[in-house]
Amino acid sequence: MDSPVLVGVDGSEAGRTALDWAVAEAERHGRPLRIVHASLWERYEGAVPASSSDRPAGQVMAENILGSALERARLLAPGLPVTGEVLAEDAITALIREGQQATVLVVGARGRGGLTDLLLGSVGLVVAARAHGPVVVVRGDEFALGARHRRILLGIGDHDVDSPAVRYAFGEAAVRGAELVVVRTWRRAAHDPLDHPLLTGESLVYFEERASETLDKALGAAVSEYPQVRLRRSIVEGTARKVLTDRSAAADLLVLGARRTRRPVGLELGRIAHRALHHASCPVAVVPQHHPAPTASSEGEL
Repeated sequence: MDSPVLVGVDGSEAGRTALDWAVAEAERHGRPLRIVHASLWERYEGAVPASSSDRPAGQVMAENILGSALERARLLAPGLPVTGEVLAEDAITALIREGQQATVLVVGARGRGGLTDLLLGSVGLVVAARAHGPVVVVRGDEFALGARHRRILLGIGDHDVDSPAVRYAFGEAAVRGAELVVVRTWRRAAHDPLDHPLLTGESLVYFEERASETLDKALGAAVSEYPQVRLRRSIVEGTARKVLTDRSAAADLLVLGARRTRRPVGLELGRIAHRALHHASCPVAVVPQHHPAPTASSEGEL
């Protein structure tokens, strides 16, 4: 069987939004949908009693959350193969493990927690940072969630030469019949004087040419593999964090690469991906690329 689209639900409005997005994504790609709800009710309420007529409240809630999600998915897409399961563990552990068997893992931008000042729930943030495969954090307005822009936005970092993120973005654009806008940013070093030889007049072209060369290397193989994709290259002066977040307002999906390292501690997501997950105006796909531990970080790393 094809690897499923996996979505985590928790009974929240954000979880329902993620579910709806996952249903549409599974239909687009012709893949089954798997719905999971993680619950530790047994840890706090004990084992199931002998009498099934007096089930623990936690068990009833967990089953209701999953049952409602299954019903909603089947109403939205009657022909879509859908399965579901309540997993007796914490959400982060369950989603990361289950995601290893999925083509993409979908989560909501907020969870059931009561901290309204958090723009992204801790589960979504940690899963996006640690999952083995692509993770989509679903956020944005109805226009983006309904894929009405018909535009995919891809940020290119220093290490995105034929990367998994590039291939993922091209694949999404192809299956959706959407335009793919590929952005590479550049900026002057803060310590360079304005009268530096490379920063005067036509010499600014130097930076744009370097950015263009990076795009050529990053996109070459995918352009050949997906000739049907309408591609628009964009080279912009500025910080990638701001440019990509601003432009996400006109996109259905923002795709970013994330360098996974073997280091046990430290910042697990780059600054660009971290900002996008909190502030983007559309769903954000974080696609990992595995590397040894880096010696330094840069703005070009997503």
